[in-house]
Formats: sequence, C-alpha cells, structure tokens
Amino acid sequence: MLKIVPDPPLHPNQSIEDILVQASEYLVCAMTVAQQTVLLHSNSSCQVLTLACVHEIDYARNLVEAALSRVQIQH
Repeated sequence: MLKIVPDPPLHPNQSIEDILVQASEYLVCAMTVAQQTVLLHSNSSCQVLTLACVHEIDYARNLVEAALSRVQIQH
C-alpha cells in the first residue's frame, strides 16, 4: 500500500507518556474506521469480523489509557 503522507519519524528521546498518547490517538482513528465499516457494510458477512476488531481496538485503547494514567500519576 502506498501512503500519501509518510509516518512521522520516531524520536529516540520521546517520553513513554508521549508514546502512549500517540498510540491512543492511533487507536481512536482505527476505532473510527472500524465503526464506519460496520455502518457502511451492515449486511456483509464480514461484519462479525469487523465487530471483533472494534472490540479488540477498544480493549487495546483501554490498556493504553490505563498505562497512561499510571505514567501521569508517577509524574
């Protein structure tokens, strides 16, 4: 797949908090895409797989948010 806009470079001195915030933002975008896919293809046989993806993305986002809250408490 060709990307129109390349990913921003990773900075080795980026804090764990910044990395978790960025991961959370990516998961929000992934969730939006998955939810739109469910709405657009409601009669598709692949809807079950897309709903499973929504569930997994939501769980991953909850884990990232929990880790982020622990990092913020430590600071």
